[in-house]
Amino acid sequence: MKRTHIILLVLVAAAVTIIVTQFADFSTYETFASASKEPGKQYHVIGFLDNTKPFEYDPVKDPNHCTFYVKDKAGNLSKVVFNGAKPTDIEKSEQIVMTGSMDGDAFRCNKIQMKCPSKYQNDQVVVGNAS
Repeated sequence: MKRTHIILLVLVAAAVTIIVTQFADFSTYETFASASKEPGKQYHVIGFLDNTKPFEYDPVKDPNHCTFYVKDKAGNLSKVVFNGAKPTDIEKSEQIVMTGSMDGDAFRCNKIQMKCPSKYQNDQVVVGNAS
């Protein structure tokens, strides 16, 4: 191989490495406690909606603002502020995956994904027997 080919391959490999490290998202699910250690940094937190606390959403006052409480996998309860419309059927969701950052004592999320319960649970499936 010529010297120019080797140099060109090294430069291409370096460019690919830089691009992957800049744009790749290697995040994992965190807890509110770990997210509060670095306020302002974006985290993915998975948790469950706490139905004992109030869900605040007034579409007349501000249709793009809702506040609710979520308990993460570690059992930490935190206030969540979402600047968007209330997600449909959030009360029925099994789990909530939120992307955002801690701001003081509240988790400000900019993206919510709900994991709904399966419609194919054992108590809902009709089993037929062939005779």
